[in-house]
Amino acid sequence: MHSDTSLAFAHPEERALASAPADPRDRISLRDHVVLADIGAFQQERGHGQRLNFNVVVEVTPETGPLEDDVDRILSYDRITEAIAAELAAERLNLLETLAERVAERILAQPRAMRVFVRIEKLDRGPGALGVEIVRARASVPVKALDDEATLHPVVAFLSNDVIAAPDLAARLDRLAASGAPVILAVGMPAVPPPETGHRPTQRRIDLLAIEQNAWVLAARDPRCVVVATRTEIDWAMRRGQMLVWAPSKIVLDAVDGPKGAVRDTGTLILWLAEQMAATRLELHGDVSAPAGSRVPVVAIDR
Repeated sequence: MHSDTSLAFAHPEERALASAPADPRDRISLRDHVVLADIGAFQQERGHGQRLNFNVVVEVTPETGPLEDDVDRILSYDRITEAIAAELAAERLNLLETLAERVAERILAQPRAMRVFVRIEKLDRGPGALGVEIVRARASVPVKALDDEATLHPVVAFLSNDVIAAPDLAARLDRLAASGAPVILAVGMPAVPPPETGHRPTQRRIDLLAIEQNAWVLAARDPRCVVVATRTEIDWAMRRGQMLVWAPSKIVLDAVDGPKGAVRDTGTLILWLAEQMAATRLELHGDVSAPAGSRVPVVAIDR
């Protein structure tokens, strides 16, 4: 018999067995899957990969028909490792708790998955393993696939400082809104240069904050402009037809594969945003150009 303490530190397989429901279920497991990831809330963790150890157990409904040795009839182990890889690649995260939740959600999107135990440990943060473990379950009804909702393809429009200050700003925004597509407005560096640190990581943060200040300047010029900072906020605002202004710090700093070069290079930054959002087009309002080789159509409105 397990004591409460021994069960708390037991492998997820033992925890799953100890709390198994009355109806029989099969279990598949992943033990000691170690990957290198950039994760953590502290500044000293940024930009430095650290080892994460994953132990995952998935309870699945038993297959009622013959398996016929067909891999398509089971929940493959690869689905577990793919869920981990996909969530680590989606964006840089601060918390193991967030990563565990997202991995569990992705696994539970599989039709036969009923309950999942996810334990994640940091192996390089101290003398022992520091980690979290969660248990998540769903009802026996099918869940929607993660990509069931229709993907929205916005228009990304860059507005230069001259355009932001121009008297015809409202008319420009009217034309953008009339397209019927969600609109994401992007701005560049303000007219007054930010402080120079001579240190690349801190300069990147200062420049991003300067761009965000400029985003709030645009928001003050027209009440339709809503400043947003996260991908969740962007998706929520687009689905509600809001015209939003991108505050780039969080998304850029959390990105696994962020924009190359200095963020004050406006063309590179806004093109990266447009490609990340799978935009229908990138409109350039004002004196700016985008790098060649874009996967998104680029339209220069005026110079």
